[in-house]
Amino acid sequence: MKNRFLKLFTRWDFLAIVGIFVVVLLVSYITFFTPNYYAAKSPITFDIKKGESFSSVVERLYEQGIISSKNNFKIAGFIYGAERKIRAARFHIPNGLSYLDLLDLFISGKCDFQRTLTIRPGQTIKWLAHRLQKYVYIDSTEFVNLASSKVFADSLGLNQNSFEGYLFATDYEIFERSSPVEAIKIFFDAFKEFYDDTLKTRTKELGFTIHEIITLASIIKGETHKEDEMSRIAGVYHNRLRIGMKLQADPTIQYVIPGGWKRLTYKDLELDSPYNTYKYFGLPPGPINNPGKAAIMAALYPEKNNYLYFVADGTGGHRFGKTLAEHNRNVKLYREYVRKNKD
Repeated sequence: MKNRFLKLFTRWDFLAIVGIFVVVLLVSYITFFTPNYYAAKSPITFDIKKGESFSSVVERLYEQGIISSKNNFKIAGFIYGAERKIRAARFHIPNGLSYLDLLDLFISGKCDFQRTLTIRPGQTIKWLAHRLQKYVYIDSTEFVNLASSKVFADSLGLNQNSFEGYLFATDYEIFERSSPVEAIKIFFDAFKEFYDDTLKTRTKELGFTIHEIITLASIIKGETHKEDEMSRIAGVYHNRLRIGMKLQADPTIQYVIPGGWKRLTYKDLELDSPYNTYKYFGLPPGPINNPGKAAIMAALYPEKNNYLYFVADGTGGHRFGKTLAEHNRNVKLYREYVRKNKD
């Protein structure tokens, strides 16, 4: 059998076959195993989004100069079985990886995954920073410092002392270990997209600035979690502002007292702060949290009513009054409710 096989090939045929085999191996090694270098600073941050196709990933790798041949990388991906295995994540690609090393990074290497993060209406910068550190590993101290920086706010076109109120409450897809700069830009961009020309026109019709509307919306959110009540509470505050009555909003004091939110005492109401709306007329200097769509829309489109007062009803809602006498009766009902439910 061996002799018959050898008779099929001359010595030169055999050498030619061996030579072709060696060339194929050499080309394959050069193509798939040798280091590839890019001109940019190492490492390059490269994001693969959820649902992105392998072809799209290859195209972007080529456009950024990370790979020099789209076809060779696609062949390597086919050989490696990588087309359906690469992960949606953020990768930091060092210089000098071979095509197979790069595929291995995408499939099983170190990366930062994209997570869904929810900014709930009413969260403050400090509370949001806690969630960012807990769920996507963003340094909370750096985030608070940057979100409270007027210099950084000015650089993004927000001429305010901080981003409080302007980090829009909604759902986001954000990569783990994103920089505080990137995170704030994402949240602020969502606010700018929401607050469109229609809302800006409505703001002018009311005779307010955007900052005043967001400040009012944050107070409304601080007063209630019930969205169906927000426009009525907004109506109360619009009425008070119109007649020059103090807002007397508990959440504005709770925003600045040491220790955070609690049931206020008469001593708390004496706090000398521009956020004390029991002491000073008009709106406080700025928002006290980051309100969501419902509170902002309530501030822009308040219920037309004659109410000037409201007090908790003990079940999560409020009773509203047009006169001080009516308000005092509602306060009495609330105190009776509290007393009964303590027993």
